Amino acid sequence: MKVRVLPVEHCLGMPLSHDLTQIVPASGYKGARFKKGQIVREEDLPELRAMGREHLSILDLEPDEVHEDDAAIRLAGRLRGTELRLDGPDEGRCALHATAEGLLAFDPTFVDAINDDPDWILATLPPLTPVRSGERVAALRVLPLAVREIQVQRAEALAKPLALHPFLPLSVGLVTTGEEFRSGKNKDAFLPRLERKVAAYGGRILGQRIAGDRMEEIADAIRAFLEAGANLVLCTGGMSVDADDVTPGAIRSVAETVVFRGVPVLPGSMLMLAFAGKTALVGAPACVVHDERTALDPLLDRLFAGLVPTEKEVRAWGVGGLCRSCSPCTYPRCGFTRR
Repeated sequence: MKVRVLPVEHCLGMPLSHDLTQIVPASGYKGARFKKGQIVREEDLPELRAMGREHLSILDLEPDEVHEDDAAIRLAGRLRGTELRLDGPDEGRCALHATAEGLLAFDPTFVDAINDDPDWILATLPPLTPVRSGERVAALRVLPLAVREIQVQRAEALAKPLALHPFLPLSVGLVTTGEEFRSGKNKDAFLPRLERKVAAYGGRILGQRIAGDRMEEIADAIRAFLEAGANLVLCTGGMSVDADDVTPGAIRSVAETVVFRGVPVLPGSMLMLAFAGKTALVGAPACVVHDERTALDPLLDRLFAGLVPTEKEVRAWGVGGLCRSCSPCTYPRCGFTRR
């Protein structure tokens, strides 16, 4: 890179080598009206002259050099997946924002590979983070004023689009198990908790059926929701190894496939996922009613985003799967505090 001083009218299409400060006495404004690296345009000339600028210091790039803004927009374009808005470039910075509520999914290894070049800075939210519409999910910048073309090509080759999977408005049936609930001895608290969670995804509760501790009774309640067209049936309680806890057996009797039972997450390790056709059947342990964050939450994130986890994926949930019991809940992957 070289810096040249040229008459202002000869600087069109060229990048400035430093910020140009503007002072407006009437308003008291003082700040950088033109930024380092900004390309001089025809419409900028009157204001530059009004600022007393007759000559400008211009950045002279080598043939194999790429201006920071051009480099940033090229990489950001490769990173931008569906349902993401690109903002920038501005001084070598770009950002991606969600245009819908959904689950952010991507392979984090390419981010590390791009950051191996110290001239690039790429930061993202963690994979499988639920995000709000408008939330920033990734940001990048180029540190120097210009980088080599080969550096840009390397980053472009490594980059993969970040995928935002919008949440689906699933219809959910709730089967609450336990003789103590059916008899009225205990008041059910599952429904209000799960209504709130389901509503956060844009889903709706079709209804609740309270079953006792007989396997066939629980299975019949599940079948009733299948006939009603539920996309997801949540069975709460009766998931432990106690003799009276027969919910897993009831789910197995209705299901065509069982994806997993048991996850390396605490609380909620007895979680179960199965399918009857395209309808997900979830066995949620009793901790769901008294713990704000349990193993059920990352599973709901995946199901409402249409990303069914495999058993192999679930076995990798152990790292980060221990709840810190924050009050209020501040677990970074909670996403929606309203849950």
